[in-house]
Amino acid sequence: MTAAAHPTGPAPQADAEPPFVWTDAFLLGYGPMDDTHREFVEVVHALQQAADADLLAALDAFIAHAQAHFGSEDRWMEDTGFPPRDCHIKEHAAVLASAEAVRQTLIDDADVDNCRGFIDALIDWFPGHADHLDSALSHWMCKQRMGGKPVVLRRDLG
Repeated sequence: MTAAAHPTGPAPQADAEPPFVWTDAFLLGYGPMDDTHREFVEVVHALQQAADADLLAALDAFIAHAQAHFGSEDRWMEDTGFPPRDCHIKEHAAVLASAEAVRQTLIDDADVDNCRGFIDALIDWFPGHADHLDSALSHWMCKQRMGGKPVVLRRDLG
């Protein structure tokens, strides 16, 4: 398998995951969270599409986004006493720790394959994290901050 020519290094492999793009299936009903999740998808998409020579800068952009993104959610959980917060906060910390470890291997060993594997893992991880952990937080935040229930969004599950 060969990568297509790219001005700053090989492009992602042709058999790599399809482009990670926003879908309204990711909507959870709490506007600030949905906005942050849109940004997450954009940053991961840019990371996924980055040429090898641009991976470090794209990974740094992801880490900066994830720190702000997870930091906001962690504060929401702490500030409102969200009951299952410990598991959720630990998962955020684990993703950040993995990102930092991948960054270090990219710097020390130029380990592009490890970074691309991390990107694929993020793409696989996010929908389940959003559906299970973030959806509960979204519901909680709507009740806590808006005095009611979140807007129910019907998803096309087929």
